[in-house]
Amino acid sequence: MSDMAFRMDGPSRTEPPARPAGAGGRVPAGPRLTTTVPREFVHRAAVAEVLLTGWHRIDETRFAVTAQWPRLHSFFSPVRGCHDPLLAAETIRQVGSLLAHTEFGTPLGHHFLMRDLSLTVEPRHLAIGDVPAGLELDVTCSRIRRRGSQLAGLRYEAVVHRDGRAVATGGASFDCVAPAVYRRLRGERADSSGVRKPSLGTPVPPGSVGRSTPLDVVLSPTGDAQVWRLRADTGHPILFDHPVDHIPGMVLLEAARQAANSLLGNGHSVLTSLTAEFPRFAELDLPCRVEARHMPGDFAGLPSVLVTGHQEDEEVFRCVVSAPLPGS
Repeated sequence: MSDMAFRMDGPSRTEPPARPAGAGGRVPAGPRLTTTVPREFVHRAAVAEVLLTGWHRIDETRFAVTAQWPRLHSFFSPVRGCHDPLLAAETIRQVGSLLAHTEFGTPLGHHFLMRDLSLTVEPRHLAIGDVPAGLELDVTCSRIRRRGSQLAGLRYEAVVHRDGRAVATGGASFDCVAPAVYRRLRGERADSSGVRKPSLGTPVPPGSVGRSTPLDVVLSPTGDAQVWRLRADTGHPILFDHPVDHIPGMVLLEAARQAANSLLGNGHSVLTSLTAEFPRFAELDLPCRVEARHMPGDFAGLPSVLVTGHQEDEEVFRCVVSAPLPGS
């Protein structure tokens, strides 16, 4: 259990849907048309939240993936004229489930347990242009583990290119778990409809954590400027795109970003890197204490913050966030 965190659920189907024309190396006749990959492959309920547009295999461990970032997103909103760096984190998250289903044979309905996720961005290449950002990702998979004929887990690294320039690098690793195994692992909690949701706390002022509306705030004050209670609104249409039995990893990454912004006094700031680990499930029905403290600067000398989350004295996530100080 200590190596498990959030899952990326798909529907209950056991066979992947047919690939769209042009996916997996097949190019349609005539002009090349752009569409998203099937939402089932990236575990999104809303087609609008699918960021990936195609993929093909280069060799046994390397893949080329394409994606697009909108100029305006309802949650991953622009930060000082730049695309939100967490769009890159969500893009990298989606890559893992896409390749697991389409290239490594993982049936839809299996659960993905993320161990870690890292991201570094180049802010000067994040500027929002006159059209949505077209992206090309070079993805390399490693530590590919199988249990019989099924994928048991893997690690992958991605370099995100925009107009020929590297805009972000990152990676993640996860385990794959069959539905029956997941039910044994989670017990009564496996049924998301029966999980008791805690009452929402009062949000901290949105501007203090880099948000513009209370709806998007995931922290509640505790009276300590470096400690908050996680505010997980299961009705949020982006952070909780579909019913789950625990707190999704992207909610925890957003909590880390907001806590770092608050501690650094950044407000609306473009984070430059994050490195997150998810040692266990973050439960919906337990209070989660979020703490932040200063750390030595990152390799570029930028301020860094360690953000941790605890439930019943057990750590459920930790994330190191780096971002510039106000005015820098």
